[in-house]
Amino acid sequence: MSMNHIIGQHFFIGVSGHALTADEKKFIVDNNIGGVCLFGRNVADPKQVHDLCAEIQSLRHKQADKAPLFIGIDMEGGRVHRLKPPFTVWPPLRKLGDLDAPTVSFHFANRMGQELKAVGINLDFAPCVDVFTNPANTVIGDRSISSDPEMVAKHASALVRGYIKSDIITCAKHFPGHGNTIIDSHEDLPVENVDMARLESCELIPFKKTFKARVDMVMTSHIKFPKIDPEWPVTLSETFIQKIIRDECRYRGLIITDDLGMKAMTKHYGIEEVPVRALKAGVDLLLYCNDPEVPPQAFEAVLEATAQGSLQKTDLEASYRRIMDLKKAKITQPDPLPMSEVVNIVGHPDHLKIASAIANGQIPDGLLPE
Repeated sequence: MSMNHIIGQHFFIGVSGHALTADEKKFIVDNNIGGVCLFGRNVADPKQVHDLCAEIQSLRHKQADKAPLFIGIDMEGGRVHRLKPPFTVWPPLRKLGDLDAPTVSFHFANRMGQELKAVGINLDFAPCVDVFTNPANTVIGDRSISSDPEMVAKHASALVRGYIKSDIITCAKHFPGHGNTIIDSHEDLPVENVDMARLESCELIPFKKTFKARVDMVMTSHIKFPKIDPEWPVTLSETFIQKIIRDECRYRGLIITDDLGMKAMTKHYGIEEVPVRALKAGVDLLLYCNDPEVPPQAFEAVLEATAQGSLQKTDLEASYRRIMDLKKAKITQPDPLPMSEVVNIVGHPDHLKIASAIANGQIPDGLLPE
C-alpha cells in the first residue's frame, strides 16, 4: 500500500448534495478516502439516502484497498437530527436523563440505529456525553443527558450498547467535554481555565464509562485548556490525545477530530498546519465537513510532512491498521438493505411509539431488558 493510500484512509469528507458529483467520486477513489459524512444538504427521503449510500459504497471496489467506507451522520436526537420524517424523529438526550431509565436509553439508540443501518449509514457521531455544567451554554443545552456526570455516564453507556447492538459504529463526543463552554467552537476557540483534577471529577467520568462499554470512536473537541496544555487545543494536543486518552484512559479505539473547518481551527491555525499537527498529536481520522477545497490541500500537506519526516510513517501505518481493523470487524455488510426491507424499518410504528413516549416524559410500554 502506497503512502498516498494510507493517508487517504485517515480522511473523512463531506459531499455537496443528494448524489455524488464526478469530482467527488474521483477524489474519493484516487485518494482511497476512508469516510464520508452526511449532512442535511445530503439527505431527503429514505430512497434517496439509500441510493446515495449505495453509490458511496460502490466506490470501494475501485479503491486501492477495497475496504468499505465509513458513512457517518450526526443523529443525536433533538436539535441535531439530520434525517427527517418518514424517519423516526427522536427527542433530545435530556429527555432520557429526565426519565432515568437506562433500558429506554438502550432502545432509543438501538431503534435509531436500525433505521440508519437499513439505508446504509454505518456510523453515528453519537452519543454526546458532555456534562451540562454551564446553564449559559446554548451550544450543548438539551443535547446533554444531564448536569450530573454519573447520570450522563450511566445513560451514555446504555446508548453505546444500543448502537452497537444495531451494528452501528458509535462515537462519544466532544472529548474531554463541551458542557462548560460559552463560546461556540463553530465560531471561535473556547478557552477553559479548569485543571485536570476538575476534569477527572466531572467531565471525564462519562467518557471513561463509554470506553468500558467499548465505544468505537471518540471525537476531540476544539477547546483550549491552558492549565493542562498551554500551547495546543485538544484536537492538536499530544497531552490530551497520547497522554490522557491513550495512556491514562487506556483507550484503544479510533480518535476522530471534530470538523476541522470550524472557526476554532481556521481562525487560529493554517490549512496545512492543522492536519499535520492533529496526526502528529495522535488522532486517527481527520474530519472535513464543508469546504471542498480544503481536503485536497490538507492531503498534500500530510503527504509533504511524511516525505520530510515531520510525520512518522510508522505512526501513520499503525493508525491505518486501527482504521482497517475496525472496518473489518464492524462493517461486515456495507451495502444498504433492499428498499423492500427499508420501508418496513424506517418509521416503524414501534419506533414512533417509543420516541413519542420519551418526548412526553413517559417510559414506553413493553420494552424488553437488554
